Formats: sequence, C-alpha cells, structure tokens
Amino acid sequence: MGCPARWRWLPATALVCLTAACATVAAPAPDHARVEAVQESPAVADHPLPDALAFPQPPAAPNWPDLAGSRAWVPRDPALQGEIEGYTDPVSGTPGTSVALMVSTTALRYRVQAWRIGGYRGGDGRLVWQSGPLRGREGAAPTLLPGTNTIVARWPVAVRVDTTGWPEGFYLFKLLASTGRQSLVPYTLRSASTRGKVVLVAPVMDWQAYNDWGGYSFYVAPPLQRRSWAVSFDRPSPAPGASQFAFNVVPAVALAERLRVPLAYETDVDVTTVPHLLEGARALVSLGHDEYWSLPERRAVTAAREAGTNLAFLSSNDVYWRVRLRSTTSGPARLLVGYKSSAATHDPARFSHPAQVTARWRDGPDPDPENSLTGMLYECYPVDAAWQVESPGWWGYRGTGVRRGTSFPHLVRMEADRVYPVAGTPHPLQVLSYSPYACQGVPTSAESVYYTTPSGAGVVTFGSQWWPCALRRKCPGLPVRDDRFARQVMANVLRVFGAGPAGLAHPAHDNVARFGLSPFDTIPRQ
Repeated sequence: MGCPARWRWLPATALVCLTAACATVAAPAPDHARVEAVQESPAVADHPLPDALAFPQPPAAPNWPDLAGSRAWVPRDPALQGEIEGYTDPVSGTPGTSVALMVSTTALRYRVQAWRIGGYRGGDGRLVWQSGPLRGREGAAPTLLPGTNTIVARWPVAVRVDTTGWPEGFYLFKLLASTGRQSLVPYTLRSASTRGKVVLVAPVMDWQAYNDWGGYSFYVAPPLQRRSWAVSFDRPSPAPGASQFAFNVVPAVALAERLRVPLAYETDVDVTTVPHLLEGARALVSLGHDEYWSLPERRAVTAAREAGTNLAFLSSNDVYWRVRLRSTTSGPARLLVGYKSSAATHDPARFSHPAQVTARWRDGPDPDPENSLTGMLYECYPVDAAWQVESPGWWGYRGTGVRRGTSFPHLVRMEADRVYPVAGTPHPLQVLSYSPYACQGVPTSAESVYYTTPSGAGVVTFGSQWWPCALRRKCPGLPVRDDRFARQVMANVLRVFGAGPAGLAHPAHDNVARFGLSPFDTIPRQ
C-alpha cells in the first residue's frame, strides 16, 4: 500500500516518520500502558552526539535522555479513510490548562493517549496520560462558509483533558479506535516564559495553510471551485493527522533535548498573540517549513533579534506569505486568513490596513521581503542538488571534518533559497554552502547563510527543506554520512545559540561578493 497521495506537501518517501504504509518505515512497538516497558531496537534508536565543542553551558535543562521512551506513538494502522480523527481547541496552552478534544469516529469505542515528543532514551515519545474507553460518535459533515470557501467541522467536545502536572513540550494525542484504526492530533503545551532559553517554534499556521481536509485549503479546491481565502483550525488534518509535525518537529526537538539545552516550546500562533513572549530568549528556532507569517509574529521576531536573540531557520521558503489570525465564535485565533494571489483585488485590508494585506511579503502594498530576516529569498521548487561546503572555517562546521567543496548529495531538496545582493539583505552575510543547479532549465544556485547584527544576534538559515529530515537517522534518500553531518552542525548551532548572542564571539565573515550572484529573479513563476 503506497503513502497517501493527498499529503501533497511531502513526497511519499518523506513519510518515514508516520506510517507503516511506507516501505521505508520500521513497524513501531506495540502500545502498552507502561511506556517504560516499550523499548526500541538499537538499529533505529537515536544516540547522543559527540561533544565536539566545549561551549559555555546555560543553566541546566531537564534530563530528558534519562527517561525511557518509545516509538509507540506512531500509528500502526493509520485511519486513512477518516475512521477516527480529531482536533484540539486551542492549539496550545500552558501546563494546567484544559484541552478540548473533538473526535469523530465510526467505531463504537475509542481511547485517547497523550504522548510527549522529545529526546528520550529508547525512542522519541513518552506516554504521559491515557483515557479509559470512550463512546464513539461520528461527527457531522463539515460546513463550507461561502465567500472565503472555509471548511469548518464544528464538532462537539468529546473529551476535556486536564494537563495539570504535565511537562511543557510538543505533544501528540493518539486516537485509538476499537477497530484498530489510529490517528494523531498535535498539541503544544507551551512555555509561560522563554527567558534564558532556546525557543522551539512549531509553525502550526503553515500546517493549516496546507490542510486540505474537507477538500479545500490555500492550495486546493474541488473542480471548478476556488481555493480557500481563510482556513479554520476547527477541523482535523489529513490522515493520519501529523505529517508535517513528524517530518519537521520530531527530529529537531529530539536532538535539542538530548543536548540538554534549556528549551521553551511555542507555536507561531503564540508568537503572534502573546505580547512580549520572546523577551530574554537566547534563541528562536523555526522548526521546518515555515512559510506563513503574521505581521505581529514578524515584528516580534525582528524585535527579539534586535535585542540579541539568535535565530535559526531550519528550512527554506520561510516568511514567504503574509497571513492574519482572526477570532471566531469558537474562540480566539481560530481562523487563518490568506488571500494570496487574490490579495490585491479581494483582501479587505488593502484599503484600511495595507501592512496586513495577505500577499507575499515581497509584494505591495507594503513590501517587506523575507531576506531582511532570513538573509535569503525563496528561489525554486522542485530542487534536488548537493550541499557544497563553502566556508569550512565556520564555527558550525567544527567536528564535521569538512573542507571547501565537500559535497553532500541530495541534501538541498524540494525547495531552496538563494542570496540576492539587493537592498534589505543583511550584512555581514557569510555564505556557508553554495550549490549550483538548474531550476526549470535556468542556471541558479542555492545557499545556506549566517549573518550577525549590531545587537550581537547570530542568524543562520539552512535554505533547504530537507534539513529537518537530515536531523533524524535514516532520512529517506540521504546516506548516513549526510545525517551525521547535519546533526553535528545542528548540535553546534544549538549549543552556541543557547549560550547567548552568537555574533559577539562568532561574527560573520562577509563573502557574498565572491559568487557573482544575480540581483534579479530569472526563474519563471506561475
């Protein structure tokens, strides 16, 4: 059985994290009430990285690697036809808050488990709670809101989960139908304070933009219909419910926790809606494909950088589309607005709030291209090129043994960014890798970069959508050598960024002029 075609954001081989339907997936361990009894085989277990650098360490973090974990959170029999599915309200909350879980199932009975994802011994999940048997009910058909073509499930609350005593972090609710079908629902138990910590940010707005449950998203619609101009958080994700979470979040958070770096856990909705959330943060890490940004989020992250907070963008095509969050009758921040290519003619904000028009960040009426924050502009899809080391003396490469020209085939993959020597590109900007390739027949290149600011903040952008996958072992299409390289680089970055403003001790060395990069976009755009 092949991987579901409607997971269009990821190629089939990328679904290694989720389902036994993919040939590359090892069958997960069976579920047990006591997670300590579930052990992963040494062949697939992660192990701590060597400590290649002696960096100053921030205050002690919880000893997650000392706790037993497993891979039993992975669905053994994914509910690919909607046999059981659900969503939460809200998408995040601090420990002790109550989580409303909406569930629809064709089964007579079901159970719910809560798994915390992290850097545990023996696996990257730990069971923290489970329900008893619950009566199954099938949810009503979704509602289509005309005008914006928004799909809303509007299911009643099936169970309220009290998170008192749970540690903050990234969670998956695993729904287990009595028929054996299973699905996942992501949830973030966010940190009340980020001061002195490396902040891991889950891009849940991006997940909703691509969520085509009910037949509509920012990308798709039924034949002869228009795509959505607003998408709702009040609906499940396509089965089995957490593909982007597994691909982007799981590898990075497991690695970060095994390094014992003090961490905070947030979503981009939290960065948008919680004032002063990033004050005092050591670093912010954008966890993979992070394409959709609100104006408050952009301002908050920029202000944090100007205050000395380091930034790490683990993917490419970040900060590309501008979006707005809106409240609905179900609660605050439950609607994501994105008119995209229709913004210039249909977004109501074009007259009253031009800075919030939901076009690309690089477009009018109030352009602010992504390169001023990430250091690069989005360049191409699809991409499959080698990562070629350009600055082997960069501190992030220590312990990898690379030289200039060292190549890692296929590490630049799916989507890629490029440095544009134009206004807004920050300097000093150091090109870390330079990968020539052809996009739609046009010669171009992909880069990864590091720049520093007068505040002392260091910013790294890896510029490839396959970087998060390379942080796990056995990333599809990558040799073990690539995984080891990416994991060592990421460990170096997390340790340095966790110690404070990286630019003070590790200033960027500008080398952009060496490459003769074009200031013009020559790639045909649809």
